[in-house]
Amino acid sequence: MTRPDLVLIHGWGLRREVWSPCLDALREVADVRLADLPGYGETPDAGRSFAEAARALADSLPAQATLCGWSLGALLAMQAARLAPERIGKLILVGATPRFTQDEDWPAAQPASLLDDFAAAVANDGRATLQRFIALFNQGDSKARPIGRDIARNVLSSPLPATPTLLAGLGWLRDTDLRIQAPEIACPLLLIHGAHDPLMPLAAAQWLADRLPHARLEVFADAAHAPFLNDPGRFARLVGDFLHASRID
Repeated sequence: MTRPDLVLIHGWGLRREVWSPCLDALREVADVRLADLPGYGETPDAGRSFAEAARALADSLPAQATLCGWSLGALLAMQAARLAPERIGKLILVGATPRFTQDEDWPAAQPASLLDDFAAAVANDGRATLQRFIALFNQGDSKARPIGRDIARNVLSSPLPATPTLLAGLGWLRDTDLRIQAPEIACPLLLIHGAHDPLMPLAAAQWLADRLPHARLEVFADAAHAPFLNDPGRFARLVGDFLHASRID
């Protein structure tokens, strides 16, 4: 039997190594590939627009792969699924939102001032800013301390992305709004979200689950923004079941 292709793309400020705690379990159910945001790892051209980066991501995928994106990676994965639906068989969105910043009709988000603060801090001290970011997105997680230690060991011990790369990602989070376009995504879709996510409120994932035609939402009751790190075993089981299911009910 042919094994499904699963492509993982990480979130802002961190690297592909953030997936390390769940990779062994995922490799039992799929052929796993790790993708990088532009300007991270070996992926060039941090100056690409959001749409250009999404198209490049889609073009790099094996045919009919399952694309799994976390945080900013989830936003990029949604755009890739819109632009190149023929390339993506299934979609998994972890800690996802169609819009990161608040608006009058979108309270399930963050104030733009948070991104302004992070942009100023990145320009001053990128490593300290990423440590602050990790502490922020783990707030409310039952395993916040060990998750923080794992990220420090697996991710922050490596060279950081360049400051322009970090600033470009903050710009994408500030400016991207996929609320109108997201319901166009027609492939089977699994949403995985932490109940205590302080960055992307659970209401944002529920909004997506209600509006995307073939979406299912799984909530990790004890997790914050990184449910795949809170319970890697459950995460891998959900992904495996989704990969091998013929359809979503």
